[in-house]
Amino acid sequence: MLRLEHIAWDSPDGEEIIQDIDLEIGKGKLIVVTGPNGGGKTTLAKLIAGLVTPSSGRIFLEGEDITEANVTDRAKKGIAYAFQQPVRFKGLTVRDLLDLAAGGGLDETSICTLLGKVGLCAEEYIDREMSASLSGGESKRIEIATVLARNAKLSIFDEPEAGIDLWSFTRLVETFEELRQENEGTLLVISHQERILSIADEIVVIGAGRVKSAGPREKILPTLLSEERTIRCPHGKEEICHE
Repeated sequence: MLRLEHIAWDSPDGEEIIQDIDLEIGKGKLIVVTGPNGGGKTTLAKLIAGLVTPSSGRIFLEGEDITEANVTDRAKKGIAYAFQQPVRFKGLTVRDLLDLAAGGGLDETSICTLLGKVGLCAEEYIDREMSASLSGGESKRIEIATVLARNAKLSIFDEPEAGIDLWSFTRLVETFEELRQENEGTLLVISHQERILSIADEIVVIGAGRVKSAGPREKILPTLLSEERTIRCPHGKEEICHE
């Protein structure tokens, strides 16, 4: 479905952020990308979405080389992207935005369903303006709903849990699981959350701009959890717990 071959990207000041990444993402999968902060996860997502262009390497979508395609062209080809920090659209209502995302023709029932999937009451939000009157968490959930409205071939979510409350997060995890079971497109989610990692088909661990490990959830998740188990010993030092 999506294939990255020897992808690298340097920041404007010459720092190597992504280094020689090879990655293949299958159709209809839920892929979770995780790893330490500053490791290159968001940059990788932006490279796939076309927000930045690789310094070297090639990107293929369903066999087509899209390396030089810009973000608009990639959107037309079926790639949707939800930012870590949502963009606000003054003058547009939530209804307008969802209708635009879906390409028009959304009825009220469909809009209610989309907003319900991200934990929002349609009656309260459908005619709200996408402006500073919305909180960061509200804007985040609405943006996720716009990505869901697109029914894209590949939907990319950059830390979707950021800024949303526990109830909405629970509903979001359920939505990802439903989409995975319905096999509606491929989902690529950047997250540190164990609950999201636990529903992945495959997990990709990125660190220092490289793929540190990748494979089925059953293989990768236990190693991540064991690495994160730390205990404080009586002398006040932190040690890895290899239980």
